[in-house]
Amino acid sequence: MSAEVRRAAQILRAGGLVAFPTETVYGLGADASSEKAVARLYQVKRRPADHPVIVHFDSAQAAFGWASEIPDAARQLATKFWPGPLTLILKRSSRAKDFVTGGQPSVGLRVPSHPIAQQLLKAFGGAVAAPSANRFGQISPTTAAHVREDLGKDVDLVLEGGPSEVGIESTIVDFSQGAAALLRPGAITRAQVEALVPVTDQKSSVRHSGGLERHYAPRTPARLVPTHALDREISILRDRVAVLAFSRPDERVDFWLRMPREPQAYAQRLYAALRELDSAGCEWILVEAPPDAPEWAAVRDRLMRACTRA
Repeated sequence: MSAEVRRAAQILRAGGLVAFPTETVYGLGADASSEKAVARLYQVKRRPADHPVIVHFDSAQAAFGWASEIPDAARQLATKFWPGPLTLILKRSSRAKDFVTGGQPSVGLRVPSHPIAQQLLKAFGGAVAAPSANRFGQISPTTAAHVREDLGKDVDLVLEGGPSEVGIESTIVDFSQGAAALLRPGAITRAQVEALVPVTDQKSSVRHSGGLERHYAPRTPARLVPTHALDREISILRDRVAVLAFSRPDERVDFWLRMPREPQAYAQRLYAALRELDSAGCEWILVEAPPDAPEWAAVRDRLMRACTRA
């Protein structure tokens, strides 16, 4: 364990904020048992007070201590996918206070797999509230540099861990209202969850990370465009345009990024690409819509929210 990780754990114990790498995106961590520390986290993120944060642990045993009821199906998913990019929402125990749950009777729990996240959680020895390390609603960070660009001196320490391996946020499965409900798609797909437990299609009323209609959004207005309409949209727009697409660059376009045709590689690259397009000084971002297929569900979810107008 490095001196930097030990220092980060000390900062968390003192009520400070530490940004750290996870396999999904970089998280902004605070002591989840400290109302004052979590309040500062919300202030720095500019996060609405009723919007819950996911709480991170070094093991399933530690995580389940924050739940009052743990269905067998939830244990099955934890056994299969923890540590990893999965968040379980369960009925909360007395350890989970209103200031992390947004006042709801449930709590989101996660055991990340990134080695530095694991080292930090073990060194800290407790629960860490950790939404993405950026201003609320904006593009999530997948490198330490992104965190510094977004938060600057508002965070006490940024742990360097290289680019995020997954690149988009965790899959969220809710058990707090009975049957398993998939609230947010991620690297762990619906098919993978359903291979272990049945998933209901009934809507859940639980507020959760990434649940707002507009999220993960660049400052530049963005539009999601079907492949067959991309050429026409480019020809109509007379302003400076940036494009995120699968195909080769078009000479009419000022800034063009070509994306992988494989969903996992696309997801890993997505947020860095959106940030690059956002800084290109264009008037619009056009995003070629990915295929409407199950393996693209998580990417489509992020893009639809990123391209929703405020």
